Amino acid sequence: MSKKKFDINQWTPMQTNALVKSSISSKSSISSNNNLEDDINSIIEKVESACIDIAPNYADWRNLGFALADSLGEQGRACFHRLSRFYQSYDTTETDKQFDNCLKAKGHGVSIKTLFFLAQQAGIDIAKAPNNKTTSPYPLNQDMGEMEDSEDAPPVNLPTFPAEIYNELPSLLQKVTDKSVSHEDRDILLLGSLVSMSACLSNVYGIYAERTVYANLFLFVTAQASAGKGRLTLCRKLVEPIHKSLRQQSQNLQDQYQMQLTEYGSLKGEDRVGAEKPQEPPLKMLIIPANNSSTGLFQLLNENDGKGLLFETEGDTLAQTFKSEHGNYSDGFRKAFHHETISYNRRKDREFVELETPRLSALLSGTPKQVASLIPNAENGLFSRFIFYHMNIHPVWNDVFAGDNNQTLDEYFDKLGREFFELHNILQSNLNPIRFSFTVAQQYVFNQYFAQTQNQYCHLCGLDYIGTVRRLGLITFRMAMILSALRIMDHGTLANPLICSNTDFNIALEIVKILIQHAAHVYQQLPTEPQLKNSKNLKQQFLDSLPAEFNRQTYLESAQKLNIPPKTAEKDIARFVKNGVIYHFAQNTYIKP
Repeated sequence: MSKKKFDINQWTPMQTNALVKSSISSKSSISSNNNLEDDINSIIEKVESACIDIAPNYADWRNLGFALADSLGEQGRACFHRLSRFYQSYDTTETDKQFDNCLKAKGHGVSIKTLFFLAQQAGIDIAKAPNNKTTSPYPLNQDMGEMEDSEDAPPVNLPTFPAEIYNELPSLLQKVTDKSVSHEDRDILLLGSLVSMSACLSNVYGIYAERTVYANLFLFVTAQASAGKGRLTLCRKLVEPIHKSLRQQSQNLQDQYQMQLTEYGSLKGEDRVGAEKPQEPPLKMLIIPANNSSTGLFQLLNENDGKGLLFETEGDTLAQTFKSEHGNYSDGFRKAFHHETISYNRRKDREFVELETPRLSALLSGTPKQVASLIPNAENGLFSRFIFYHMNIHPVWNDVFAGDNNQTLDEYFDKLGREFFELHNILQSNLNPIRFSFTVAQQYVFNQYFAQTQNQYCHLCGLDYIGTVRRLGLITFRMAMILSALRIMDHGTLANPLICSNTDFNIALEIVKILIQHAAHVYQQLPTEPQLKNSKNLKQQFLDSLPAEFNRQTYLESAQKLNIPPKTAEKDIARFVKNGVIYHFAQNTYIKP
């Protein structure tokens, strides 16, 4: 949960906020003589055990403070710290200031039910212990629209993007996400829009690792059936005007070709000898079908100057294509992510073709099994090229009659597509390609963040995960490029070079901080060799089993449950500390950030 806006001038590399031990002690200051206080403490302990940030945006965090201040007064301050510290940029001073404001506020109307609602929404079981008679400590307000957890609830509840970034988005993306019906829906509409539009910004480039790169992105949204990932089809409408324009151009060229071919066929004798047979025109389009042969896909890319978008709401379409005899273009697909040359042979004309600088984007969605079908193992380089977003499922019925009855979603997104079409035409008409770049200060923050992140995830997930973190760095750069290009619609200025603003830099980085966690989750679900599976995930299992604050006895008990020898556990803890995965806060006291 992002509690404050990013100020690059105040950023300190490798900064670690000082923790006030008394404020975050795992020993509750709540009296056990009061049932309400016991229930609150029980919920907090479950949150600490799961290491979950239950307030994913400022409004939730503020209301959490109101709820604790209303029910516990000053006594709730320690609880507020214990629940707030799972935010990666948790700051004790800022948290204290927020709670002071909550104590001073009057008539805010937020009750302790908010704590239980936020905990349940984050996947925490809020049922009382078996020795109590009731199954739910405090019935949730019906206005919240949440149902009790069921046995079919997903085992994980991954974080969503900070709410604050949505108020800072370019206006077109704000209009897109205004139509969301949940946090997850808002996230996938944003990601789907970015990926779809990334295929249409071929006139904008940047220099990354001393190579020319374009905005193109690969996305896979994964969730159980009927989770709502089908809403991604709305994002296709943002680029359909471009697709239709290219198809119309192609049709006009085809009509001219047929006329010329007819004229050529009517020639006789000497007239035909000196005439040149008309050449068939290229097949123009933006959205390329994934169900294609490898030669067919590469030929379409070639005829469209290397540009294209694969848009499939069923991920197994591409997976089945890769498994077919003539459709396995996985190698070229991976090359396209880095704009590497793709070579292929056209049987029809016995022609060898080299497709230079392919700029392909891809948007897929499907179930977790479809991810495994497309990407057979964790070592496959295809995995690290994708943005992965795992949708949480909330069993909530949405009002299907809400909204503007005078305008359908299709009409609404068609209108947004026409707005983007205007920007696309402006960029295409610019004679000189537009170079995008970070500022020097942004480059410094970027390098510091990814150096630390790579170190941490390499230690947790192994060397195979390095490629994912490194390519997420490139994805961050590309996202910032897209955001900066969309700003042209807001201020009407076409600058070259195009310098990233701190706002867009921060948005891209905040998004990727969440995407790293989603990718790690999907990574752990991929098939592995049976003999390696347990050893590969054991460190992660050990880390996950530890509470937010613990000591040597606690981690040895956790290790014993996982059959990890004490000496191995001690070495793992030492490595966790060395790599910044946990903090050695005080003597015999450790904290998971």
